[in-house]
Amino acid sequence: MSEKQTAVHENKFADYPQQPHGGKLVDKVLTGKELEEGLVRAEQLPKIMIDQEAVITVEMIATGVLSPNEGFMNQTDYNSVLTKGRLDNGLIWPVPLSFAPTGKRNEKIVKTLSIGEEVALVNEENIAIAILKLDDIFEYDKGYRASHLFGTTDRNHPGVDAIFRRMGDIALGGALSLLQRMDWGPFEKLRLEPKDTWHEFYEEKKFRSAAGFITGANPLHRGHEYIHKNALEEIDGLLLQPLVEMAKREYTRHEFRMLSYRSVLDTYYPKDRSILAPLRVTYIFAGPRETVLHALIMKNYGCTHALIGRDHAGIGDYYDKYASHSIFDQYDPEELGIDIRLFHEVFYCTRCDSPATGQTCPHDEQYRINISGTGIREMLRHGIMPPKEIVRPESARIAIQGIQPKGLDEEGNSISPVGKTIKSMFPFYLERMRLGGRKRIRPLTVEELTNLDLEEVNLDVRSNADRIYQEVFDEFTSIGDTNRNLQPEWITEAREDVRSQQQMVIQYLEEKIELAPVVASDEFMYQDKEESQRELEVARDILADSPAIIRGEKLASRTWNILPYKRYRGSDEPEDGEV
Repeated sequence: MSEKQTAVHENKFADYPQQPHGGKLVDKVLTGKELEEGLVRAEQLPKIMIDQEAVITVEMIATGVLSPNEGFMNQTDYNSVLTKGRLDNGLIWPVPLSFAPTGKRNEKIVKTLSIGEEVALVNEENIAIAILKLDDIFEYDKGYRASHLFGTTDRNHPGVDAIFRRMGDIALGGALSLLQRMDWGPFEKLRLEPKDTWHEFYEEKKFRSAAGFITGANPLHRGHEYIHKNALEEIDGLLLQPLVEMAKREYTRHEFRMLSYRSVLDTYYPKDRSILAPLRVTYIFAGPRETVLHALIMKNYGCTHALIGRDHAGIGDYYDKYASHSIFDQYDPEELGIDIRLFHEVFYCTRCDSPATGQTCPHDEQYRINISGTGIREMLRHGIMPPKEIVRPESARIAIQGIQPKGLDEEGNSISPVGKTIKSMFPFYLERMRLGGRKRIRPLTVEELTNLDLEEVNLDVRSNADRIYQEVFDEFTSIGDTNRNLQPEWITEAREDVRSQQQMVIQYLEEKIELAPVVASDEFMYQDKEESQRELEVARDILADSPAIIRGEKLASRTWNILPYKRYRGSDEPEDGEV
């Protein structure tokens, strides 16, 4: 370990512009002799089997992501967090970190345990992941937990459902010691733990400020980019952390979201100031409370600023769309310890010809294209690349390969009703004949909109958002000009990018196949080897279909003549010796 890394490891933050939450970056990862002894001890201890979601939580705690927590909460902290949003010592903490094993075998083990004892936590392969030293064992009320954490006991709320489906009746509190990090598979080489980002921000790059951005199920879109680049105007660095665990299969798969991020960052972001690192967390579905948690996670990664968009961590209609903003009114900024930057809903205003919010744009909906994450996913599912004004093609082209399920059912329907998708992204279409056009005699209703309307509104936006005919002309000339001096170099560069990025996708999928199981453990969340192979075949087809790169050496066959060129200038009669 270098001297710089040791400074982070020993929690010496005096020279940094940020501090971990609670003043200490937790490190409960055993190494060296402690690890050897822990592994031996774990074999002798009672064992509780935990699922992948719990394994992720254990690792988050042990690596400092959830500092200052060193383990699962005791009853006092648990109740304080639920009722006050703070630990018992008064430190801000929005969600309880509790462990209530479920399953008959685990429940039998729990009944034998006593405070002061240790228990080994093993994964589904019966490999010891961590040791939990018990300092509390307590019963809790699931309905009470749900109502205080989520504001509802409705089982349709995914967080509420998880309480009753995944949690037992008795919670175990105590400190954790991590024996083994889980392998992040394809994301392992991009993995950054808090100690890594502190070192990179403030020792290697010498930042004096860094902004964090945590994002969920959607590929990178222009709303994200608007927030990021606003921040980069005044903040030294940007940490982008797409969540890569526990998302539903109806979203864009994690690996393709990461690949779409990489493609856009490579082309449009300053490389020395933008850091991409997957964040493997468990979804709590706690709405505004989870937004506060994400802010504290960013703080523990060393960020001085947290970028929060509209409806961050929102779930359906359970919370007001700006509840993730107003919750920060409850906290003193100095006590929170991270600068919260709140952003209103971003849309694309064709009248302004730029991304904007209601704070900056005076124009009404007739000129707007909304940036709806759900709408974007549905358009990808329909096989339609969203307008470039809301999703860059570098992002959408890769994301469309990772959307699941792909296409429509036998009746031409997708997951979300097409009318809802159109209204979410193109609100003008219900009132007006076209973008910025005249009003309809009778406004359309969501129920009467069809897939044809989705196609029509996309064609309209493509044509009128920036007068697409110029792009049609450019496309024709990009192929037809034999004098390539008329063609901007970016056309060739873009084609090179398409091919190199698709080769990146293929390389990733080849690696993924090696890791994929023959039989998936969950048909809705994970892929088996056969499905991974199918994705690879499609990716290879896409590479084969990618446009060719046109350079000088390819143009000779386009500029041939029947006669020598000088014959066209003068006499039609051949000179002596010419045939």
